[in-house]
Amino acid sequence: MKYTFILITLMVLSIPLVAQDAGALRKKHFNLDNGLAIKGYDPVAYFTQSKAVKGKKELAVSYLGTLYHFSSETNKEIFKAAPFKYEPEYGGWCAYAMGQSGEKVPVDPETFKVLNGKLYLFYNRYFTNTLKDWNKNEAALKKKADLNWPSLFK
Repeated sequence: MKYTFILITLMVLSIPLVAQDAGALRKKHFNLDNGLAIKGYDPVAYFTQSKAVKGKKELAVSYLGTLYHFSSETNKEIFKAAPFKYEPEYGGWCAYAMGQSGEKVPVDPETFKVLNGKLYLFYNRYFTNTLKDWNKNEAALKKKADLNWPSLFK
């Protein structure tokens, strides 16, 4: 009984350390600007409005050390109920680049695709829209990106 109590106490005390480690890892590998994800765009709006909508600072939520802005109180509450459902894939880096070469390439938050309930963001500058290239070979690029993303954490 005494050892069970000690074990449970140690487990409970270690939870904040795991959260801190997750936050530090996210800050290192996610596409953030001073901790802010998606350049301040509302992650829920991509799903509910099918468009990129700029969020507001006063409607911010921090999730595992990553800050998100929302365009409405409703979207903020939706996110808080299940944040993992609305975060962009591959830490918010360009999905095409992650699949093509395993690189972290910045994105244009207005160039996106929602596929099978997941948000994918893409680079779109200087006459290069990687969403078009992604769409030409989506299955293969997604498969490679799914393999490349976790390998960056080694």
